Amino acid sequence: MTVLDVAVVGGGQAGLAIGYHLRARGLDFEILDGADSVGHMWRTRWDSLRLFTPAQYAGLPGLAFPAAPDTYPTKDQVADYLRTYASHFTLPIRLGTTVTELAVTPAGNTLTTAASVIQARQVVVATGPFQIPVTPACGGGFSSEVLQLHSSCYRNPEPLRGLQVLVVGGGNSGFQLATELATDPGVGAVTLASGTRNACVPQRILGRDLFWWQTITGLISAPADSRRGRWLRRGEGTVIGLSHRDLRRADITVRPRLTSANRRRAGFADGSSVEIDAVVWATGYRRDHTWITVDNVLDHTGALRHHRGVTPATGLYVLGQPWQHTTGSALLGFVQHDAAYLAQRLTRRT
Repeated sequence: MTVLDVAVVGGGQAGLAIGYHLRARGLDFEILDGADSVGHMWRTRWDSLRLFTPAQYAGLPGLAFPAAPDTYPTKDQVADYLRTYASHFTLPIRLGTTVTELAVTPAGNTLTTAASVIQARQVVVATGPFQIPVTPACGGGFSSEVLQLHSSCYRNPEPLRGLQVLVVGGGNSGFQLATELATDPGVGAVTLASGTRNACVPQRILGRDLFWWQTITGLISAPADSRRGRWLRRGEGTVIGLSHRDLRRADITVRPRLTSANRRRAGFADGSSVEIDAVVWATGYRRDHTWITVDNVLDHTGALRHHRGVTPATGLYVLGQPWQHTTGSALLGFVQHDAAYLAQRLTRRT
C-alpha cells in the first residue's frame, strides 16, 4: 500500500491553502473531502450571504480573489473562487470521500473511508469548526405546526412569508437573517431573541473597511495568547455592519434569551412571550471530531488540543480553527499564514 507524505482532511479554504504549500514543497499528498464539489459548503449557504472581508483580503496564497478590491464577494463568488483555485494549482482532491475514522496503527496514521483505507505519515485536519448545527433543546416544546429551520438550511424569506417569525441568536447570522426577514414585505412580525447583547461595529470607519484598520494596526495578526489577542477574544460574537439601531428601524422586536417553548408560544428570560409560526435557529455549530480515535488529542469539549496547529500526537495537525494562532486564523484571506507555518513543520518531518 502506498503511504502518502500527508493526508489533508477537508477541502475548504484551509485544506486548499495548505495544499498550495505542500504542492510547492513537492510533497506527496491528497486532500480528502466528503462534498461532491469544491466550494460546496459556501454554495449551500443562504442566498444573500456576503463576506465581511473585502475581496482584497479574501484571497488564498498565489491567487488573488477576482473581484474589485473594496467589494464584498457573494457566497457563490467564494465557491467559484475555491473551485478555480483548486483547478489552477491542480491540487489532488478526492471528492465524495468522507473520512469515518482516523487511527494510529502499527502502519502509521490510518484513515478509513467508505471505499478505501489510506495510510499517511502525517495528517492535517482542516474540516473547520462548523460541522453539526446546534439547536437548543427547548425547541422541542414547539408544536409540529411551527416551522423550524436552522440557519444552515435557510436560503431566503420565501417559505416564511405570511408567518410570524422568531429568530434565535444574537450574532452576525441572527442579525442578518432577522433584518432580511423583517425587510421582506411578505413576512409577518419578526422577533429576535438573544442571550447576550453583543457589541456592534460598523463595516467601514472613516471611509475605510474594518479589516483595513485591523490589518494596518496589526490586530488581525495578534497572537491569541498576547495581551491584544486576549482583549480581542473578549469581543467574540461582535456583530459587523449592523447595529441595534438597524434592528429598531426594521421594526424587529428584540427579546432576551429564549427560555421556553409551548406549542406556538415562545417565552423569554424577561417573562415576556409571543406566539409564532416559525423559528430560525441562528445558534451556530459544534465541532465533530468523534471520527478521530487517537489517544489524548481531544479536550473535554471535543476540540483538538494543539499549539499553533501542532497536536500532542506525532504527525497530527489541525488548521483553520478560530484563534488557532491569531485573530484571523479562521478567515478566508488569513488562514494562509497558519498554513505556511504548518507546511514548514510538515516538511521537516517528512
